[in-house]
Amino acid sequence: MHFLPEALDDYVVAHSQDEPELLKALTRETHQKILQPRMLSGHYQGRLLSMLSKLIRPKTILEIGTYTGYSALCMAEGMQTDGTLHTIDINEELHDFQRKYFDASPFGDRIFQYTGNALDIIPTLQTTFDLVFIDADKPNYPAYFDKIIDKMNPNGIILSDNVLWSGKVVEPLQEKDSSTKALLTYNRLLKEDPRIETVILPIRDGLTISRVK
Repeated sequence: MHFLPEALDDYVVAHSQDEPELLKALTRETHQKILQPRMLSGHYQGRLLSMLSKLIRPKTILEIGTYTGYSALCMAEGMQTDGTLHTIDINEELHDFQRKYFDASPFGDRIFQYTGNALDIIPTLQTTFDLVFIDADKPNYPAYFDKIIDKMNPNGIILSDNVLWSGKVVEPLQEKDSSTKALLTYNRLLKEDPRIETVILPIRDGLTISRVK
């Protein structure tokens, strides 16, 4: 979902950093071979993730929801030279696709893939994080937050995608809409939790930046 008029949105994208060639190839192949290509972060949001990572200079990154690896590669651009990125996805069929692009990047040996339920995997990770990106199944967003908050380093950043959910967060809630219900809970949780400070950016489908105090 775009919150700006199309012409203005096109201008914003055209005057932001160009998309790297590897990510252009990843985008093309995702659209050709993978279901639900709209799940890609895409050019503009990818450049935003890259910029934020470069500003943060994380040593450790956690991503919940890999899909085809686009956002992981964007965040890896800002890692410290000895940094690592840990990315979790429940779909084992995407593992080899992700790895092909990770290995084609300069960061392949520092990106670690995990396949399975993130709620089970996160407690097994023996590290703390400077940057976390949550972009997986929406009903579990509050549970993901509960799992990661105690693994965050001071001043660590949590990025949460799709928090406006095509505008459904301000529409009458449908009884069976578990995703919107969870996001309403999650957005309120981030606003009220005293351990973090939060701002929502109304770009694409909504991106929240939360800083751990």
